[in-house]
Amino acid sequence: MSTDGAAAGPRIEARGDRSIAAQHIGNAFTGDVVLPAEVLQAAETVAAAPGTSNLPPSPLCLGRQDELAWLRRALAGQCEGAITQSGTVHGLGGIGKSTLALHYAHCHRGDYTLIWWINAASPDEIESSLAGLTQTLVPGWAATAGRGAQVAWARQWLAWHPGWLLIYDNVEDPDDIGPYTGALHQGHHLATSRRALGWPDTAPTLALGTLRPDDATTLLCRLVFKDATPTARQRAAADALAADLGHLPLAIKQAGAYLAQNRGISLDAYRRRLGSKLDRTAHGLDAERTLARVWNVTLHVLEQADPLAVQVLHTAAWLAPDDIPHTLLTPPGTDPDDIAEALGTLAAYSMITTTDTTLSIHRLVQTVLRAPRTSDTPQRPRHLRGRDSAEQAVLHSLTPPPGQDSPPDSQWDTLTPHLVTLAATAPPGHHNASLTDAYTTTANRLHRQGHTARTIPLYEATLAQYEQVLGETHPSTLASRNNLAHAYQAAGDLGRAIPLYEATLAQYEQVLGETHPSTLASRNNLAGAYESAGDLGRAIPLYEATLAQRKQVLGVIHPSTLLSRNNLAHAYYAVGDLGRAIPLLEVTLALREQVLGDAHPDTLLSRNNLAGAFYAVGDLGRAIPLYEATLAQCEQVLGDAHPDTLLSRNNLAGAFYAVGDLGRAIPLYEATLAQCEQVLGDAHPDTLASRNNLAHAYYAVGDLGRAIPLLEVTLALREQVLGDAHPDTLASRNNLAAALQPQQSTTTDNRPEGPNGSLFGSG
Repeated sequence: MSTDGAAAGPRIEARGDRSIAAQHIGNAFTGDVVLPAEVLQAAETVAAAPGTSNLPPSPLCLGRQDELAWLRRALAGQCEGAITQSGTVHGLGGIGKSTLALHYAHCHRGDYTLIWWINAASPDEIESSLAGLTQTLVPGWAATAGRGAQVAWARQWLAWHPGWLLIYDNVEDPDDIGPYTGALHQGHHLATSRRALGWPDTAPTLALGTLRPDDATTLLCRLVFKDATPTARQRAAADALAADLGHLPLAIKQAGAYLAQNRGISLDAYRRRLGSKLDRTAHGLDAERTLARVWNVTLHVLEQADPLAVQVLHTAAWLAPDDIPHTLLTPPGTDPDDIAEALGTLAAYSMITTTDTTLSIHRLVQTVLRAPRTSDTPQRPRHLRGRDSAEQAVLHSLTPPPGQDSPPDSQWDTLTPHLVTLAATAPPGHHNASLTDAYTTTANRLHRQGHTARTIPLYEATLAQYEQVLGETHPSTLASRNNLAHAYQAAGDLGRAIPLYEATLAQYEQVLGETHPSTLASRNNLAGAYESAGDLGRAIPLYEATLAQRKQVLGVIHPSTLLSRNNLAHAYYAVGDLGRAIPLLEVTLALREQVLGDAHPDTLLSRNNLAGAFYAVGDLGRAIPLYEATLAQCEQVLGDAHPDTLLSRNNLAGAFYAVGDLGRAIPLYEATLAQCEQVLGDAHPDTLASRNNLAHAYYAVGDLGRAIPLLEVTLALREQVLGDAHPDTLASRNNLAAALQPQQSTTTDNRPEGPNGSLFGSG
């Protein structure tokens, strides 16, 4: 990925080097993290102590017995499941999904070797939770390892050790946990989510509704009366209050906490108070309105008893809901003991949950607290004062330590979800120039970590600030618009990416001219978006124009020129014009060898791409030597087990297979499969492709005794990982049928299989 400097931070050039016809055996981990052999060995040998977990305390969860039994049946039989929730309530929050998952985990602690609770609202938060697993199991090594290496180690440990349970809480996008549920099969996966759709066929879903009326009443009585038995009149009053609260677990929990803290208020009195506190201007749906009524009662008491607690609560409303450090809520000059007391008060009223160092707040609580209230004074409304406090707290936490120019990476990692939340929840027209700089830095870090789609709210907030303050055509505004377009593209939203790219290019041409480097980068980006949309008719002319102008302006061997040549070659390849693609690839390889050296990663990629193009036109005589050279250099530079070495070995095996040299293809396929299983795990998609390739090679030499078991394992795992109807599963089923009935094999495509990909990924 190339970048160009701009006042708004690096402008992302969305198109980088592209691979052609590479049978992809991809990276095991986020980024190019490859663990040393001794660290991999530790992941295999280190055992979790009995009862290892990071579970929050066991919740009070009455009722839900049928749901708990369903969970046990689903997980014991399927290995993964998801708790979702039916209904149209905004955010579908407050129904008790997390409570049910947590109760299940505590009930079955003895059934698992390890249970790990993962905050799963974003890929970044998932990685942070997995890094925490590594820090628990190997604290000495983790203390000096980066987060990427910690995540890689955790995944490797989970791949080798059986009997664990991972709970992904508040999943926003089922695809975010796919890399883990698809590759890790030694334990159980359980997700909670507001989404009912988008889950794989192998993950049964539970539509969770409100509590049954009797269970809701019993829960409220337990919260209010503890172990005492309520009178019939008290039980009837609790039943009426539970009905007023819509049998919504979160509302019942918080009403019960209020009544437990205020023993002098009866259930009937609370009902009257609840009715009088309805905010008549609230336009939320039922759950939101119900909770707003509950909190109005609670906040009225807290404002009198502990104003600092109310201030802290309104500040937390604008931050990420989980893992809010206590220190982030301690303004300069505030006594930490006062903050601790305020947090204790909020926890007692069930407004937050807290650990020794962090707190969590329910998403629906945040939604209501971020909305304006009719009781606000004409001065700055309370919800916006909470916003101001949250921004100041984050900016203060970004102050570099003495003697350093910037905060450490660990501090950025901690604050990233809170910065993303601040950006995503900014009120219309609200801007903070200092925060915009932090947004840009955070977005660039997420981009480098491979989480470009996660940068969308950050770039949206940054662009809005620049458009208002600097104007539509300022270079920083243009760079910010380009970055947002790239984030949309990374998220697969080409419908929003392409118009932004088009507008950005037009303004670059107008402001900077046709041949300015930033204009050329913008043109390249638009071409890449057209290509991603399958519109090669518009992509190729832009690639051609960009290459011609970069040669003229930057020179033939400039990295951006080499990038353009590679991109144009890929586009020609995509439309089947190998006659124009191959010469471009040959020139790119020759120049990279000259400028970067034989073993540079970009040179290896170019060599692989050229070999793939020769393979595509059937020129195996030229493809094989290039594949051999690439493999030798990958082994020397990257090591035998590096994911890119595995890809290169797979490609060479495929070329030998294509010329009928099974004597050399099979050992390469065998070595690739063994290392994929070790590095990626048995069920990783690339391991499945490698196993399939080896099975085909055995089949081709008539060794059905070794081919059929591999095909059977591949089919079983693909059914489990991908579902019965996935194209790869259907291909595996067809391949196995052909192997079992050799006389029908002429109907089967018996070529080695592997999805297209790249040696080092695009861009």
